[in-house]
Amino acid sequence: MQVNLLHGRGPTCWPDRTPRERRLLFLLCVVSAGLFISLITTGVFYKQTHPGLCLTEACITVASAVVGALDTSVDPCHDFYNFACGGWVKNNPLPEGKSRWGPFSNLWEHNMLVMKHLLENTTMKGLSKAEEKAQRYYQACMNEAKIEELGAKPLQELINQIGGWALTQPWDKDNFQEVLRMVSANYRTSPFFTVFVSTDSKNSNSNIIQVDQSSLGLPSRDYYLNKTANEKYLTAYLNFLTELGVLLGGSEETSRTLMEEIVDFETTLANITVPQDERRDEELIYHKMEAKDLTTLVPAVDWMPYLTEVFAPVPLNESEPVVVYAKEYLQQVSDLITKTNKRSVSLYALIVFPFMHQTQAVHVLPTVLHTLYICTPRWKLCVSDTDSALGFALGAMFVKATFPEDSKAIAEDMVAKIKWAFEDSLKYVSWMDSETKKAAKEKADAIYNMVGYPEFIMNATKLDKVFNDFEVVSDLNFQNVMQYYNFSARVTADQLRKTPNRNQWSMTPPTVNAYYNPTKNEMVLPAGILQAPFYSHSWPKALNFGGIGVVMGHELTHAFDDQGREYDKEGNLRPWWKNSSVEAFKKQTQCMVEQYGNYSINQEPLNGKHTLGENIADNGGLKAAYKAYANWIKTNGEEATLPALGMTNHQLFFVGFAQVWCSVRTPESSHEGVITDPHSPSRFRVIGTISNSREFSNHFGCKADAPMNPKHKCELW
Repeated sequence: MQVNLLHGRGPTCWPDRTPRERRLLFLLCVVSAGLFISLITTGVFYKQTHPGLCLTEACITVASAVVGALDTSVDPCHDFYNFACGGWVKNNPLPEGKSRWGPFSNLWEHNMLVMKHLLENTTMKGLSKAEEKAQRYYQACMNEAKIEELGAKPLQELINQIGGWALTQPWDKDNFQEVLRMVSANYRTSPFFTVFVSTDSKNSNSNIIQVDQSSLGLPSRDYYLNKTANEKYLTAYLNFLTELGVLLGGSEETSRTLMEEIVDFETTLANITVPQDERRDEELIYHKMEAKDLTTLVPAVDWMPYLTEVFAPVPLNESEPVVVYAKEYLQQVSDLITKTNKRSVSLYALIVFPFMHQTQAVHVLPTVLHTLYICTPRWKLCVSDTDSALGFALGAMFVKATFPEDSKAIAEDMVAKIKWAFEDSLKYVSWMDSETKKAAKEKADAIYNMVGYPEFIMNATKLDKVFNDFEVVSDLNFQNVMQYYNFSARVTADQLRKTPNRNQWSMTPPTVNAYYNPTKNEMVLPAGILQAPFYSHSWPKALNFGGIGVVMGHELTHAFDDQGREYDKEGNLRPWWKNSSVEAFKKQTQCMVEQYGNYSINQEPLNGKHTLGENIADNGGLKAAYKAYANWIKTNGEEATLPALGMTNHQLFFVGFAQVWCSVRTPESSHEGVITDPHSPSRFRVIGTISNSREFSNHFGCKADAPMNPKHKCELW
C-alpha cells in the first residue's frame, strides 16, 4: 500500500475520531497556533520596547560623563539639581581666574580654541578677503609690543581732537553738544541715553530710529542705590576709574576728585533709571513721535544736529519718525544734564567711551565685581574682539571647520518636531479661548527658523561685500578698533532706509547661545551651540531632546512669554488676544512670579517678575521637548539605554536637561546674576521647571507633596 508522504497521517485520520475528540483536537490546534503567534509577537514587541544596552564607544563615553556628574546619595524627588549635578560640582572646582563655570563656559572655551587656531593659521588657502581681514584684525590685537610702544598715546590724541578734558587741563569749555555728537556718531558711545536703528515694533516691515535709557558703568542700578550692601563694589569702581584717569594723563589727586564726581553723577542716573522688571510690558513703554518732539521732551540736547550727525549721510528732517521707550527717564536726564556742571557732563560723555576697554585697566573692573584676580590670556581677549568686529567672517571659517553638512538638516528636523509638540499642547490649554488658540497656532507655524549660520557667509563674494568698507591693518590695533566703530556706525545709519532683513543675525555662528526675535518672529540657533553637551548625532535621542531640544523649545516659547505674546505672527506689537485670555494669562503667570520669587541664593531672594520671561520659556521648552521625545518613541520605538546608569531613557531625558545647567559661581558672581540676569540661577532653572512637570514625577516615582512634586504646579503652555 502506497503511503502519501505529503499528507502523512493528517486529515485522512479525522474520519476515525469521535465528534467530541475532533472538537478537542481543533481547540488544541487553535490554542497552539495562538500561543506560537503570541510568542513571536511578544518577542518582536519586547525587542522594540527593551532593545537592550547601547554599547557603542559614544554611548559608553557619555554614560561615564552622566554617571560622574550624578550624586546618587541624593533623592531625585527631594533635590533633583543636586541629584543630577552633585558629582559634577564636587569634581569641578572653579577654575583659576573664573567667576563662574559650567558646560556653557566649557563649550565656549572649546570654540575659542578652534577660532584661535583658525585666526593664527595664515597659511590656509582659499580664504576670502573678509576672512583675511579677520586674521589681520586678530594679529594686530596680538601685537603686544606695538600696543605697549604706543601706550595711551592714540587715545589721548583722539581725546584732544574731540576737545580735551578736565583730567589734563583746566576746564571752562562749553562744548558738551559737540562732544556728545562726536562720541555718539563716530564711536558708538551711548552716554545719558542710547539711540539706534531697529525694526519698528508696530510696523515690522520698517526700520526706525529708537531712543532709550542707557546702561551704567556697573552692571545694575542696584550697585549704586544700595550703598550699604555694595560699598566694596562702589569703592573698587572708583579705584578703577581713578586708575583709568591716571593711565590717560591725569594726576592721582585730580583723577580721584573728578572720578568721585562721575560716580556721584552715575548714582543720580541710577536713581532715575527705570528697573527692567518695570519695563516688561512693551505696549506701555512704546511712544512714537517725530524728531522735533524730542526737543520738547529733552531740551538739554540739540536734537536735529545730533541726529543728523549720528545718521549721516542719511538725510533727516524734523518730521523723521522716532520711537521712545523711556519718556520719563529722558525728561529727568535732560534736567540732570542742565543742572550738572559742564566739566562733569563732558567728562562723563568721554569716560564711557567703549574703547576705554582697550586699555590695561580692563582687568580691574571684573576683578572688582568678582573678587578674583582675572588674568585673561591675551589671545582670548583678541578672539572675542575679532568675533565682535568680524564675527561673520570668522564664523565662515568656524562653520567650514566644525559644522558637518548634515547638521543643519538634522537640527531643522528636530525644530519641526519641537514645534509640533508645542502646537499640539495648545489644544489642551484650558485657560485660553479657542479663537486666540487658533491665532497662537498660526503664530507658531509662522516662526522662521535659522539654524547654524546665515547663508551669505558661505558665499565669498557676498561676505566680502559686507566688509568691503572696513579697512584693517596688521599692526595697529587701536586704529582697527576705531575703524570698526566708524564702520559699524555707517552700517547702522544705512539700515534706516532699508527694509528689515529677516536673514540678518544678531549672533555670530560660533556663539554658544540662541535667541528669539519677536519683531521678525524668528528663532536662531548658531552652529556654536549645536554640539556636545547639547547635541551629538551618536547620542541617545533622550539626551539630544533633553539638551538642544529644550533649548529649541525654550526659544520657541519666547514667542508666547509675557513680552513675546504681545507680537503677532508678522512681528507687530498689537493686541491680538481676546481680553479674557489676556487676563487668564496674567493670572497663570503670577503663579510663576511667586514660585521663583520664593527661591533665594545666598539668602538673596530672586526677582520673579524680572525673570518671568525666561522662566516661562524654560517651563514651556522642557514640556515641548519631552512631548516631542515621547512622540519620537511612539513613532520609532524605544531606544537602547545607556550602560551603568540603571535608569530609563525617560529619566535620562530629565537628567540630560539638568546636567546642561550644572555650574559653580563665586558669591559675588551669584549676587551680580540675581540683580542683573533675566535668567534664574542654574539651580532654579532645573528645580523650578521639573517641579512643574507631571511627567518628571511620574517617571521618578515622586510621592505627592515631595519637594520636586508639589501639589500646586504652575502651568502655562
